[in-house]
Parts: sequence; C-alpha cells; structure tokens
Amino acid sequence: MPSDFKTFLNAYGSGVISGELVVFHPRGSSPLLERMRKTHQAFTEHRNRTLDRGNSEHVPYHFHPEAGGLISWGYDHSGDEHFFLPCDPDPDRWKIVTMVHEEGCETFDGPFSSFVLAFVHRLLDVDRYHGIEPEALEFLEPEDLEELAAAGEIGPVQPGFEPF
Repeated sequence: MPSDFKTFLNAYGSGVISGELVVFHPRGSSPLLERMRKTHQAFTEHRNRTLDRGNSEHVPYHFHPEAGGLISWGYDHSGDEHFFLPCDPDPDRWKIVTMVHEEGCETFDGPFSSFVLAFVHRLLDVDRYHGIEPEALEFLEPEDLEELAAAGEIGPVQPGFEPF
C-alpha cells in the first residue's frame, strides 16, 4: 500500500473525513473487510456484464484479487467507491480510481494524501446554501437559512475526522 495511506491509517485508523469520505483499512475490522470483499465482487460482476455487452469503457479495470486489480480503500456518502490502481511497482506511484455511481470511473493522478486534500477542498468550496433543494429556498426565511448554515447542516463542510 502507498506509504502516505499507511501513515494516515497508523495515525488515525479507519473513519470518516469531513463527514463524507469513508477510509478503511483493507486488513481492518471484520465489517469493513467484508464490505471491501463485497465491493470487489460486485464491481467484478458489473465489469463482466459490461464486457459481455461489448462495453469496457465504464469499468476498464480488473479488481483485486486479480493481478493489477483495483484495491478498495474507501467510499463516500455520495455513492462513489474509491480504489488504488496498482499501476507501478512502487506503491507510492499508484493512482486513485473513483467509480462514480457504477457509471464510469475517474482517475486521480496523485497520491492518497493529495486526493484527500482535493476532496476536502471541494467540500469547502461550495456555496453557503449547498444542501438545500432549490425549490425549498423560496419557502425558507433568511433567518432560517442562516440558522441552518450556522449549525453546519448546509453549506461548506469543515475538515475533520471521526474514527470508527
């Protein structure tokens, strides 16, 4: 595994970053390990179905335990799954692949720590009323919106970590 990922796990363990990004140890506690196995199995089956239909662009990678297969390390509450792509003999040069709602994938060309910082930055870089349905805005008074924002229920998410 990449050294920055191991350093993170040694310092913090499994948990949730900014209430959104769940990070777990591949050799961690039973529920998380079982989730990782199920994720690999589900995505392998999904990949096989798409390949049978002649469409490999949505799931272009194999999954662990196949050689060079993606290795699950977390997910987010938006429904995306995050993996390491062991594309180099040096784990510190592995990329991050995000499977976006099983519809395709995005590749992050950088280490785990840079991915997490970019992820948290996106959570901070949202408008003040993020999280409110647009049609609900017309029914809420300005003081209600301010109260929701002050309570952290809408708007930018503050960086933090909550261990499991």
